[in-house]
Amino acid sequence: MAESEVDVLIVGAGVSGIGMAHHLTERCPGKTYRILEARDQIGGTWDLFRYPGIRSDSDMYTFGYAFKPWVDGKVFADGPAIRNYLTETAEDAGMMPHLRFGRKVVSADWDSGTARWTVKVRAPDGNEEHTAKFLFLASGYYSYDRGYLPEFESLEDFKGDFIHPQEWNEDYDYTGKKVIIIGSGATAVTLLPAMAGRAAHVTMLQRSPTYIAARPTVDRTANFLRRVLPAKWAYGITRYKNIFQTILIFQMAQRFPEFVKKAVMKEAQKALGPDIDVEQHFAPAYKPWDQRFCAAPDGDFFAPIRDGQASVVTAQIDRFTETGIQLKTGEHLEADLVIPATGLNLQLMGGILTRVDGKMVNVPDHVVYRGMMVSDIPNLAMAFGYTNASWTLKIDLTCERVCRTINHLDKVGADFAVPIADPDMPREPLKLLDSGYFQRARDQLPMQGPKTPWQVHMNYIADMMAIRFGKIDDGAMQFITARDHVSETRLPEAAE
Repeated sequence: MAESEVDVLIVGAGVSGIGMAHHLTERCPGKTYRILEARDQIGGTWDLFRYPGIRSDSDMYTFGYAFKPWVDGKVFADGPAIRNYLTETAEDAGMMPHLRFGRKVVSADWDSGTARWTVKVRAPDGNEEHTAKFLFLASGYYSYDRGYLPEFESLEDFKGDFIHPQEWNEDYDYTGKKVIIIGSGATAVTLLPAMAGRAAHVTMLQRSPTYIAARPTVDRTANFLRRVLPAKWAYGITRYKNIFQTILIFQMAQRFPEFVKKAVMKEAQKALGPDIDVEQHFAPAYKPWDQRFCAAPDGDFFAPIRDGQASVVTAQIDRFTETGIQLKTGEHLEADLVIPATGLNLQLMGGILTRVDGKMVNVPDHVVYRGMMVSDIPNLAMAFGYTNASWTLKIDLTCERVCRTINHLDKVGADFAVPIADPDMPREPLKLLDSGYFQRARDQLPMQGPKTPWQVHMNYIADMMAIRFGKIDDGAMQFITARDHVSETRLPEAAE
């Protein structure tokens, strides 16, 4: 079945997709759009993950949209609150009639002759075909089908329950169970305090430590400003206060890593008490912000460890047994439930098979443009947020730039915009984080160049100046009409 054509087709109804739809409505009035969502409701990540304690690990004053103040009061919101925030945003902007749920995008084909994308979709009632002038991929950066699971020796011998966080069922009852969480990232740091107390005991089993820092759950500045200023002003001031604070901390970590590490360790020791070996369990071998910091709202992660309801074990797994996990140290951990919080499977562009003029796109052969488009792929942008700050900060900027590009196409009478990189330009791998899921997928990512606009920056202020105020016609982006493209491609044939 073929749906009517739209100007912009958005894939994904999570934070990025809902944000893009809002920007289109505000900045490109009159442009038609449709949102395709594989799941049955709005939310994306916040609909997929239902494990205990699921919440944002970024403050909501920067994780929330620039255009919609976060007024809940909690600095770190849980999954249901974020879903409600997204749904309210969609309803307020009149997006609901534009949403199509249960639509899994399989492939996308660009034809330069017609300047159109043809997108094939698996839908509840059969296959569908959608056409659009511009394609915006807001499908996230990881596979929704399954999380990453390393091979564990003798896992089949374990008689207890083994549940990956990405497959958690909210009806599962872990009351009175001995729980082992494998991993030390944001998911593990969220699960431990959420499950402690109800479970008999929770053990976080980590191969190596992660930086974990307590963060307040109440922003006193925001609360004061809300009392004396209009909500939008108060939100904006708090947002920029937190942006600059995040940039300052990141720059300090980059320039004075040992100082920052000692400060974090000192605070962890203070929160845990003198009986916990902080050097063994909370002092990573890598520098601060080589991997993402984990936030512990009001130190909730440290409290159950200090009180004996939970513990941290730093060791390598030898094998699974019927009753738990045997460690290479010789210690055996008993468990009724094991949760492998072992990470994600990175998946760029939603795993969509993409072709340009009949030729399959191999993403690693291309170069990323301003962190949002890929060289030689016309009229396609993707949402990829910051790894060292709130995801949404970069998404807002990306959506603004895409809208500016769409409006520029109309201004100059062109049909498509395509970033073209100099074939002789030096190329290098993307430098994002050293996290496992980036390391495992390095060969799936596009390359980057030595400087803007071909280099990915992780600095909001620099990006804001370049993306929001920089020229659209920057020399790297080419604006082409379908008529001229067809004439050029047919010239050699006509000469014969």
